[in-house]
Amino acid sequence: MLRLTDIRKSFGATAALRRVSLEVGEGEVHALIGENGAGKSTLMKILSGAHRADGGSMEIAGEPYCPENPHDARLKGVAMIYQELNLALHLSVQENILLGAESSRLGWIDRRVSRERARNALAQLGHADLPLDRPAGFFTIAQQQVIEVARALLTRPKVLIMDEPTSSLTQADTEKLFSVISSLHRQGVSVIYISHFLEECRQVAGRYTVLKDGETVGTGAMKDTGMDGLVTLMTGRAVSDLYPRPAHSRGSTVLEVRAAARLPRLRRADLQLKAGEIFGLAGLIGAGRTDLLRGIFGLDRLDSGEVCVVNGLRGPAAPRKRWREGLGFLSENRKEEGLMLGRSIADNITMTKMGAFGRFGWVGAARQRATAGRWIGELGVKCRDAGQPVRELSGGTQQKVAFARLLEHPARIFLLDEPTRGIDVGSKAQIYKLVAELAAAGRAVLLVSSYLPELVGLCDTIGVMCRGELVEVRPRAAWTEEEIMRVATGTATQ
Repeated sequence: MLRLTDIRKSFGATAALRRVSLEVGEGEVHALIGENGAGKSTLMKILSGAHRADGGSMEIAGEPYCPENPHDARLKGVAMIYQELNLALHLSVQENILLGAESSRLGWIDRRVSRERARNALAQLGHADLPLDRPAGFFTIAQQQVIEVARALLTRPKVLIMDEPTSSLTQADTEKLFSVISSLHRQGVSVIYISHFLEECRQVAGRYTVLKDGETVGTGAMKDTGMDGLVTLMTGRAVSDLYPRPAHSRGSTVLEVRAAARLPRLRRADLQLKAGEIFGLAGLIGAGRTDLLRGIFGLDRLDSGEVCVVNGLRGPAAPRKRWREGLGFLSENRKEEGLMLGRSIADNITMTKMGAFGRFGWVGAARQRATAGRWIGELGVKCRDAGQPVRELSGGTQQKVAFARLLEHPARIFLLDEPTRGIDVGSKAQIYKLVAELAAAGRAVLLVSSYLPELVGLCDTIGVMCRGELVEVRPRAAWTEEEIMRVATGTATQ
């Protein structure tokens, strides 16, 4: 169905793709795997019409394929779901799904048919009850992802590209998406599936292609390749002991939360976080985990309850004061909350302590860039230099920059909301190592994650939230992934 041959693409002096080739059969689910910066997104943007290749050729069903733009690509049978959501948040669900593909009659939009098509697209994903007239901005990130998928399915594509489609979905929604992929497979639709969750790739895809540094380094059948083989192809090395556990001990309490509530999502949470402790928060999307972290940091004012920082302020405090108390917050929404996309890497890393890099309101650029350069090297940030705008980086690389800001500040209490979302296996190993080293140095970490192996492998203590309440807190050894899910869904035996 799809053949890409010797695709090349450069941005200035940076070669993003060097003679990449890819073949996908009719009705095949094909996993495209690689670290951040390997060239996956650039290749898919060329296929979907967002970029024009510098060289090489593309064919669909044996016919030459060279889209003028994304709309032209959709008309020719290629649809793409980007990792970063691309919705018009002020428009309704129906308008977003049908945007550019409305049904019309005699030059007028046929609202009845359009509404039926939008409803059917959502029904394929098990969300037929989603209000079509409500603005997309009113919904959670997970629900917005469902709207994005529904829009891609509307045109019945020959080739559907999914770039990290489950990064914001619950386990239940993920299973529904896999069912849709299976249905598309049976209908002969070819699916290119991009994910850093290799378990997902093995579950959903029949074949794979691995990119590294803009080149194709491996391809084959999933059944013939193990996880270790895929990781080695991706990184050029074996990634062993993914969850390091250096010796560390818990000290005194540094943060205490008492009966914290912010309706409607956060109903009650009580916890104590100790120095040198990695405390994980599990739960379904919408269970109140993010609301709790935002309430602790002062981004959202709690309706009731109290946050006590040892050697800090008691009661409510604004984020500026929380920074001064040694708290650092990493948002799950790096695009809109976590970074200044138009500013440089150096500005983003040093933005909370600009006073340390100059005098009288002037910033010493050389010192600032030298500091940023140190973190670029330590975290393996793939970029031209510290002056590169953050918007030009891949999603996972952006996340590293956001994390570097907390390390540079420096924070003594880290509030991390989905810190490895959209990050490849090799980069995850780096983040895990950093988090473990923070605990070993006596720092405290409160970590929200929807990836259960991450919680079980990394944390000392795990608390599970269900329907807005922190209902169970236990040492890591007392949990299994199955038990976490039972408590999170409210089906644990009483």
